[in-house]
Amino acid sequence: MTLQDAVSGVALWRQVADGIERGIADGSFAAGERLPGEIEIAETYRVNRHTVRRALATLAERGLVRAERGSGTYVEAPRLAYPLRSRTRFSEIVGAGGREPRGQLIGASEEPATRELARQLGLKTGAPLVRIEALRLADRTPICVGTTWLAAERFPDAGRIYESARSMTKVLAHYGIRDYRRASTRVTAGIVDATDATRLDLALGRPILVVDSTDVDGGGKPLLTTRARFAAERVEFVVENS
Repeated sequence: MTLQDAVSGVALWRQVADGIERGIADGSFAAGERLPGEIEIAETYRVNRHTVRRALATLAERGLVRAERGSGTYVEAPRLAYPLRSRTRFSEIVGAGGREPRGQLIGASEEPATRELARQLGLKTGAPLVRIEALRLADRTPICVGTTWLAAERFPDAGRIYESARSMTKVLAHYGIRDYRRASTRVTAGIVDATDATRLDLALGRPILVVDSTDVDGGGKPLLTTRARFAAERVEFVVENS
């Protein structure tokens, strides 16, 4: 391959990427919309499918599109504004942004409380906990994976209830807890691991925001503690002063 061929190749995939990006910017391709297939894009730009794949991969790295295996490539929605406040509810936040909140149970199990989890939940080390692993989405887009721990004695069968309710707020309501508040929130940065990359539909090495939080009832008694891993390119945290 000559230098001129290499330069032409770069120009071709960049031309395709720039054209699709312009279509996203001017609304020709709306957020959440599936892009035309590789063959159709290749015919539009008179390039081969390898060039199209390179263009789409570049757009995906920039967070503009997202490929769903077996379904196609979709335009990413704008970043979700996610307030961090004393009353934080995923479903309310997503709904307020005009998107449909969804919860999906990944798995539930019981395990003994570590010293740190026991401290956070006001329990004795080794006390039985319910561990709930769940994926949260806005429309079709995965936003975060969360691991939540609750006292098994106070919340028996919480995992089974979450599977049908698909909302932690509804799980707590099942046990008579109608309101609760965020007692603490800690945010750190990280890199997605292989398991969460698959769940969040992210490439390995992409950044995530890790949110460790504890929620309490009206009397200040700990209810649950959660470690949530957010796709950094899909959210922006907004700290609200109470």
